[in-house]
Amino acid sequence: MHEGAMEFRIADTFTASLGRLGPAEQKQVKMTAFDLQLNPANPGFKFHRVDRAKDKQFWSVRVSSDIRIICHRSANSLLLCYVDHHDNAYRWAERRKLETHPKTGAAQLVEVRERVEEVRIPSYVSEAPDAQEAASGREREAESASGGALFSGRSDDELLTFGVPEEWLSDVRNVDEEGLLDIAERLPQEAAEALLELAAGTEPTPVAVSKADVDPLMHPDAQRRFRLVTTNEELERALEYPWERWTVFLHPHQRATVEHDYSGPARVTGSAGTGKTIVALHRAVHLARANPQARVLLSTFSQTLARSLALKLRRLAGNEPRVAERIDTRSLDSVAIRLYTARHGRPDVAGDDVIRSAIAQAKQQMPDLPYGERFLRSEWHQIVDAHQVPDWESYRGIPRLGRKERLAESRRRMVWEVLSKARDALAERGLLTMPQVYATLAEDIRRTGAGPYDFVVMDEAQDVGVQELRFLAALGNNRPNSLFFAADHGQRIFQHLFSWKALGVDIRGRSRTLRINYRTSHQIRRHADRLLGETVSDADGNTDDRRGTVSLFSGPEPVIATFHSESDEEEAVGRRLSSLSEQGFAASEMAVFVRAHDQLARATAALEEAGFRYQLLDSDMTIEPDSVNVGTMHLAKGLEFRAVAVMCCDDEVIPLQERIEQAGDDADLGEVYETERHLLYVACTRARDSLLVTGVEPGSEFLEDMNIG
Repeated sequence: MHEGAMEFRIADTFTASLGRLGPAEQKQVKMTAFDLQLNPANPGFKFHRVDRAKDKQFWSVRVSSDIRIICHRSANSLLLCYVDHHDNAYRWAERRKLETHPKTGAAQLVEVRERVEEVRIPSYVSEAPDAQEAASGREREAESASGGALFSGRSDDELLTFGVPEEWLSDVRNVDEEGLLDIAERLPQEAAEALLELAAGTEPTPVAVSKADVDPLMHPDAQRRFRLVTTNEELERALEYPWERWTVFLHPHQRATVEHDYSGPARVTGSAGTGKTIVALHRAVHLARANPQARVLLSTFSQTLARSLALKLRRLAGNEPRVAERIDTRSLDSVAIRLYTARHGRPDVAGDDVIRSAIAQAKQQMPDLPYGERFLRSEWHQIVDAHQVPDWESYRGIPRLGRKERLAESRRRMVWEVLSKARDALAERGLLTMPQVYATLAEDIRRTGAGPYDFVVMDEAQDVGVQELRFLAALGNNRPNSLFFAADHGQRIFQHLFSWKALGVDIRGRSRTLRINYRTSHQIRRHADRLLGETVSDADGNTDDRRGTVSLFSGPEPVIATFHSESDEEEAVGRRLSSLSEQGFAASEMAVFVRAHDQLARATAALEEAGFRYQLLDSDMTIEPDSVNVGTMHLAKGLEFRAVAVMCCDDEVIPLQERIEQAGDDADLGEVYETERHLLYVACTRARDSLLVTGVEPGSEFLEDMNIG
């Protein structure tokens, strides 16, 4: 853009409103937006001042006979603020104004303050206190003593520091718990986040600005809602997927995490929906931009999620081919297989059934061993294969990593003989396990000092295994910025806990926590969080405190119910999804998840009865526009939908009775219950707006833990 040219910006409110229009309407709006960027002064545009707006710089631009774009226009800038049908667009403009906050200096779109009875919007917060709220009775009594006002003790200066607009100070100071979400939805995002954090017991940290005279539209808080667009390609990227605003509007704290220089391995944590994957994607792009000759690996644990990452990466950096082509987006297993094949030939990897059979056959040769196959398989996966224990001396001395079953040396020797025989049997057939593949590659890289990547960004890192981490540690070699992990230990469903520090990956002092939930409504997040504790710790004592997490929007309460029979449950699920469809939910925006493949028939029966088409999710998944998505809870990782039904939450289904029976000792049993809770948590938190959880009586014990009905 040449000097003196008019600055062209889009607001997050514009992309959000664009996403609510139909495909044909969106196409018309995009064409008009491109023309406006090319020449805002074109006399062919019909700008009309919004006369009833309090901000006299609001203008409308005609898109079609009924669609209008609302712009904020000055002598040297044009900001696209909103788009809708004529009357709705004008009403939006009449109740907004663009102003600079007197305390923070950030430009804000502020909703004009009206009488409470005129602006009150429906509250989704349940009036009936549940068990958790009842447990907070003393806090409620304290609130009642002060009239129920959450922020009555906060000064004007404090509230202004958090970005609360001046005309909303009185409302904020007097708001009670029931009205908090209502008022938060009417405030600029930084103010809403701060108030929700205060209500959750956390003191928010305002965004620091180095210069007091910073351009209000370039303030970090303003940049997350107003994007300066300088090229046609930037605008095309911003408008191509209007519902994915994260591609252009990044939270200041997320941006700081993305762009920080780390002296060693770093990690970002946060509960489901807080944007860890967003940060990982932006981090990979940032590293590729900042290091023009570098190769970056953006990876995760499954091919399904890797494909999802690749799609998001194309949307984020598709107009920067020299950046995108240097980011390799693959599952970690596919990277390992490819590298091993290049160095040693294609590995023949033993599957679970083959390993199970080898252990069973070795066990038959020692009939006096007092341990069953379940214990032996657990010992194999958690210790012998995971840590690549080479011999008896090593096995005898290895710490058993929290396993409570204490083996006398004579019995431990017998266990080793069985498991070593099983490993020998696999080796005789030329079979490898994936931990062996990773261990070999880690040794190759350490020996040669040469790895294929300069930087690694690993999403869903809570499910990285021991040898996988050793491989990543070898790739990073403790270089600055070389390893970046996005993880949530509350979503750990595949791997047992182990020490990262002991394997050379120490993230202490370089771990940041995201606390703002953008994806999941307050109601869904609140109930899902009850499946987990208030804090989640890793094996090195790094603790994630989940208590400060807040959701930015409200929605209906989750519906959780048990039924007398499977047919009753199927009918209820079908009825619920049909109702959502009538409300405008597209089939592709809905999903049904079950614990395991054995329950898929119940899910598909519910959809068939209701007349829905569906697709079964698998590793080669693509979302079809006219089909409801159906899959197991394990496949839910990394996905999100407007509406989710979690079915078949029966007793002995979750937690799965088979896993309970396979537990080798008390520690294994505790691990089973923990990861089963995580599975249900993952499934529930895929929902943005609507959640239904069902089962057949008596129902899973976890439903009681969610504290509903």
